[in-house]
This record gives sequence, C-alpha cells and structure tokens, in this order.
Amino acid sequence: MRLTVLGSGSRGNALLLEHGDSALLVDAGFSFRELCSRCEAAGRDPARITAIVLTHEHGDHARGAAVAAARWGVPVAASRGTLAKLDEELPAETQRIALEVTRPVELAGLSVHCFPTAHDAAEPLALVLVSPEGRSIGVAYDVGSPTVALRHALRSLDAMVIEANHDEVLLRAGAYPPSVRSRIAGRGGHLSNRQAAELLADAAHSGLSLVVLAHLSVECNRPELAEKAARRALARTAFRGRIIVASQDQPSATLEIGESALQLALPLTPSA
Repeated sequence: MRLTVLGSGSRGNALLLEHGDSALLVDAGFSFRELCSRCEAAGRDPARITAIVLTHEHGDHARGAAVAAARWGVPVAASRGTLAKLDEELPAETQRIALEVTRPVELAGLSVHCFPTAHDAAEPLALVLVSPEGRSIGVAYDVGSPTVALRHALRSLDAMVIEANHDEVLLRAGAYPPSVRSRIAGRGGHLSNRQAAELLADAAHSGLSLVVLAHLSVECNRPELAEKAARRALARTAFRGRIIVASQDQPSATLEIGESALQLALPLTPSA
C-alpha cells in the first residue's frame, strides 16, 4: 500500500492510496485540473484511480469530486448524509456508494472502514483503510474533537493521517472574530496540536511506522509547532516511525507502507 498526500490544508485536501494496479482517491478538495496536476507532479497516474471516497461534503474536501467522478467514470463513496448534500452536484450517472459504520466496503483493492466524527458537517467520517495483507492506515481530519469512536478508530494502525489544525495560543491571538475562533476550537471544529498529540500518544505502538500531520491552518499554526507537539508526545511511547507535516501547496513523496517501516516507492509514470 502506497500513500501520496496530494495536498492538505484549509484550501484543499486529497490523498492517494494505491494498492496493486488500483488507486483510491480519499477526498477531492481541489479542482479536477489541479488533482491531475498534483498527481503528475508526484509521479502518480490518475488513470489508476477506480473510486473516490469522501470524508464529508465541505468544499476543501469535495470540491472536485463531481467532475473527477464524471471524467474518470468512477463511483463516489461517502456517508448517506454526505451523498445527500452532494446529490445535485454529482452527475446522474455517477454510482453512489453509501458507507455505513457497521459494514466495510471494498474499494480499489482496499477494505474501507468508517467511524463517525463530531465535525460540523452532515455526516462526517474518519476512515481506516486496510490492504489484503493486513496493512492499515487511518485518515482522521476535520474530526471536531477526540471522541471515543475516534480513539477506537486509531488503534493498531500501521500509518495515520491526523489533523493538527491549530495552535491554541495562535488561535486565541489571531485575527478571526470570536465566533470563528469558538467554532474552530469547539466540539464540531478542528483538533489543536495538543489534542492531536494526545491522540497520537494514546494510539502509538511499535508497529506505527508513519504519522502525517495534516490540515494545518495557515493563519493559526506553524509546521514546526505541530511537529514539536507530536514528537514530544510520541517520545514517551514505543513509536519509532516517521513524522511528516503535509503541505497545502506541494504533494508529498510517495510512501510505501510495508514490512520495513517506511520506504520511498518507485514513481509510476503517468499515462499519456
């Protein structure tokens, strides 16, 4: 299983998970053109994408889903609440796959498990994706707050993408009006660096090889602050893996989630 973060932040989020000859796009928060451009920049082939799965309907996670689904001829999987919100945007011919907490779905050679989150969307989900070999990665951004369901979702993973949206001091001192600050820091908002670090410490184990800190706020966070909080929390655990801070503007290297902790995957040549 290979992971490429095409971009993550308040202006757009998209992850590419590949297994064998298939790929799964997790969120499509960029335009179709931008999604293709970022795949090309990362050396990945969008023609391999066989499905799109969405965590929720907000534009920075679903903006390009309708056009991408139509152009690639692939289904869109999401919660019933998310699909209902996007129903008028999605082409009539696009297959919709309703994700349910109690029933994993097979997409792009991966088993997709979902867990409810507290984010202020119609029916947002955290995702755990498992390969046939048993490798697993969790995607938990825009989760609102560290609920019991979220803690359960993050157990015993090989890799994890988790939001570290804001630094609490920078949020309080920032230019956002009080209502926006309350929304971000509230139960339905976003995780702070401290909350993300606490979740990581709870979920850490010796087999966790990769942590990606995602969805950082440009206004209320700094990559070095998010990474410092995560490293400090994980230093007290059995974690000996790699920590990466996702970029809003540039795709990450492609990372192999496998037996030997972490390796760079060989680039795949995009098709013409």
